[in-house]
Amino acid sequence: QVQLVESGGGLVQAGGSLRLSCAASGRTFSSNAMAWFRQAPGKEREFVAAISWSPTSTSTLYPDSVKGRFTISRDNAKNTVYLQMNSLKPEDTAVYYCAAGRGGNIKILSTFYDYWGQGTQVTVSA
Repeated sequence: QVQLVESGGGLVQAGGSLRLSCAASGRTFSSNAMAWFRQAPGKEREFVAAISWSPTSTSTLYPDSVKGRFTISRDNAKNTVYLQMNSLKPEDTAVYYCAAGRGGNIKILSTFYDYWGQGTQVTVSA
C-alpha cells in the first residue's frame, strides 16, 4: 500500500519557521516529481512548491506568494521530501499536503499528482 505521510505542522508566530516532512512508503518516488499544496478553509487547493527529477539534475518551482521564503528539497535515499518554511505569515495558515506526480517533470496542476498524503495543519498567528 502506497502512503505519503506528512509531519512537522503546528502553531507558530508570524515570522517564525517550520519544516514539513513527507515520508513515502509502499514504493519509491525517487524518479517522480514531488510537490506541496495547501488548502485554507473556504479556499481551493493551492500549489506551493515542486521539485523535479531527472538523471542529471533537479529543479524547483514556487509561486510568487512563497518564493524566497519556502524551500523544497528531497532525500531519495530516505524516500522523503521536505518543505522548509521561513518568515511565515498568517496567510500561510492552511492544511499542507504532499503529493507525488506521474513523471519527473514539474506540474502545478493538482490533477497531475496521483498520490496524496493526509495533510498537516500549519497555523501562523499574527
